[in-house]
Amino acid sequence: MPAAPGETPAEQAAGLRHWLRRNAWRIALLFAGVLLPMGVFVALADEVHALENLYFDEPLLWSMRGLASPGWDRFFTVVTEAGYQYGVIPLDTLIVLLLLGLRRWREAMFAGFSFVGSALLNMSAKQFFQRDRPSLWESIAPEHTFSFPSGHAMGSMTLAAVLIALAWRTRWRWPVLLLAGTFALLVGVSRIYLGVHYPSDILGGWCAALVWVVGLYLLLFRGERRPHWRSRRAAPDCGAY
Repeated sequence: MPAAPGETPAEQAAGLRHWLRRNAWRIALLFAGVLLPMGVFVALADEVHALENLYFDEPLLWSMRGLASPGWDRFFTVVTEAGYQYGVIPLDTLIVLLLLGLRRWREAMFAGFSFVGSALLNMSAKQFFQRDRPSLWESIAPEHTFSFPSGHAMGSMTLAAVLIALAWRTRWRWPVLLLAGTFALLVGVSRIYLGVHYPSDILGGWCAALVWVVGLYLLLFRGERRPHWRSRRAAPDCGAY
């Protein structure tokens, strides 16, 4: 933050402290939502690109395989279907249309760019890394595309992150955080249980989604603390800027 001409050192220090207090949430979000998951993704991608097996992948797959039963088969098959064509995609579309109907243009742009960009990034990454699917056993829900990063994990985490961001300044933020986070977690676990993804595929998908969504959020809402839902005719909340 550049100092104003003629400021004393004490005034500069006070200005810096004020700036840090005002932007502490943004700095924390940049670290936790962009830099940290980006570091994890790069580390995973480096191993995948070098065709190295991550030490935790096969042991975790076999651990999940040990839980196999008809009941869990049915449950995780439903979860994995909800994590893509029968859940995530319809909800993505509904959210964008709802925001457009409410004339929340910036929120709609945030959601739309998040969903479409996440899908395009996932397809591009799969083609770049071209990691084969696990083949430790015959899956009851086989897949034939590339494995890294997981599209289901990335799509469900993108949806969860968008919902949490949009709900954060409302009274629904904690229920949304709990439900959306649990959904993304279950979708990821379902892909491991079904034997169609390595755990590192899931972790990579989650991290890529967070980097993309949080990065967009910080860019599109850089003038605000978070998206707000007050009436347009209401007096502005000076504490929110």
